Amino acid sequence: MQIQPLEQGNLSARAYYAIREGLIAGNFRPGERLVMQDLADKLGTSVTPVREACLRLVSERGLELRSGRFAMVPELTMSRYLEVRTIRIALEGLAAELATRNVTPQDLTRLEELHASFQQADQANDGPQAMHFNREFHFTVYRLAAMDMLTAQIEGLWVSMGPILNLFYTKGHNTYIGADEHLVLIEALREKKPAKARKAIAEDIMRGGVSIIGFITESEGK
Repeated sequence: MQIQPLEQGNLSARAYYAIREGLIAGNFRPGERLVMQDLADKLGTSVTPVREACLRLVSERGLELRSGRFAMVPELTMSRYLEVRTIRIALEGLAAELATRNVTPQDLTRLEELHASFQQADQANDGPQAMHFNREFHFTVYRLAAMDMLTAQIEGLWVSMGPILNLFYTKGHNTYIGADEHLVLIEALREKKPAKARKAIAEDIMRGGVSIIGFITESEGK
């Protein structure tokens, strides 16, 4: 569990964003128990701000509250994954479509650099770095939509996806993480073709999902 101490300020909000960032980044696993006192110690604060942060994440379905002392990262189930995937395709596809209106040559260069870093991490079997550059690539695109509320909704979905990807990568079941469709997406943005950009995102999510579904099926059958 990786988490950084907080600076002084609105500790409840800071705790929320720190834990939320940890979920998005894949620092927690499905089914992992987050003891509030442990989180408070790592964040350098009291338990109260951590409890308030966890309750906020529970309301957003990023965590589940099991007692007054700890929260749980939701277990990996087929129904949860399929629900997240369906909404991701809709919202992330929309963001990619809108990004075609605003993309610049500098943005395309940045996306190519992120993609190259992503591929390098993948080839080195460096799961944490691959997840990091994959996330940076996707959100660089989504921010080009210039719709803060849309980006925030997508981030909320990645709160649920981060732990799934953590387990998926660490178990070594990954056979596709988006390299092909990233290139198609960059091409669509360069050509300013909204439908092609939306399709590239959908294909990326669906193709990555094949192995994830296989992994969940195998896990649920044990």
